[in-house]
Amino acid sequence: MNKSVYIQYLSLVTPLGTTVEQHLEAFRNGSSGIRIAEKSGFQDSSLPLAKRTEITSNRYDSLLREGLENIQMTLPGNTAGKIAVIVSSTKGNLDLLPEDAFSSTRTIIRQFFPEAPVFIISNACISGVIAINTAADYLLADTYDQVLVTGIDAISEFVSYGFQSLFALSSEACKPFDKSRNGTTLGEGCGIVLVSKEKMLNHAVLYKGGSSSNDANHISGPSRTGEGLVRSIERTFKRSGLSASDIDFISAHGTATVFNDEMESIAFGRTQLDRAPLNSMKGYFGHTLGAAGILETIMSIVSMEQNLLFPNLGFSETGISVPLNIIQHLESREVKTVLKTASGFGGGNASLILQKEG
Repeated sequence: MNKSVYIQYLSLVTPLGTTVEQHLEAFRNGSSGIRIAEKSGFQDSSLPLAKRTEITSNRYDSLLREGLENIQMTLPGNTAGKIAVIVSSTKGNLDLLPEDAFSSTRTIIRQFFPEAPVFIISNACISGVIAINTAADYLLADTYDQVLVTGIDAISEFVSYGFQSLFALSSEACKPFDKSRNGTTLGEGCGIVLVSKEKMLNHAVLYKGGSSSNDANHISGPSRTGEGLVRSIERTFKRSGLSASDIDFISAHGTATVFNDEMESIAFGRTQLDRAPLNSMKGYFGHTLGAAGILETIMSIVSMEQNLLFPNLGFSETGISVPLNIIQHLESREVKTVLKTASGFGGGNASLILQKEG
């Protein structure tokens, strides 16, 4: 890319806290927001979930407001120019069904940004990464000068029961890439990043390129060969002008389901990324669905800012066919270039690369 695109974090709300500093402390200490929630599953079964216990009703709208209120303290004052808002979410506010599940999303955002157009990206669990890639494309096409990208999803019975019906939920806190993993753990949160043409905050990093693909393998199961993720990573390398040898850290999707983690390991092996330090952040704040790509991108920027590699919570023994360089301990190391990947239902795969400036 000839033009520069910057990404900077503005807001992060999960069960671990409401500030980036609280999340950094939790990641440093290896603390998880996952707890057993009594009678939260089908037929009153108990599930490990990462929930904001402070919220007792209207979870989605409450999370969105909390996230947007936080940015009033961090949003740069020089956001003049053409600005848009992109929302990444898999389901929106399911309390509104059978009416438009995203109507409250647009209403709440317009209370904070009345003049900005609002776009919704709802493409399963790759929504967050696609939203950032879309924001960058808008900037490179000079359609907008800044784009606020908001990732938001809340835990609901609809989603919990759905994952239970697929036998995809773990009976304990999830263990990405571990031999004993038996499913994912659902979480919820709201994260907001600012994608801009100019560096607007000290912790801004460069967006180097990104892409998405769809292998159309299965409605819920990932490709056994990793073909879709391989194509996305290779296209992202081409667009960024970088290669596997440039990557200092991979923020993987890592849902801790048997098939997803296996697919990712194969894809990383096929793209010569099996030696790059890697983690999944699902053990910290669960699988936050449409918010995952945003939350994990924010913590990847924090990793770059702090020059820290955070451990993959729950991992003790490799349970994938292609061994990866799973981060097991907090490690101080220069983190200049990061690859973020995501995979989701319907065969979707997406990736992007971030890099420190200079």
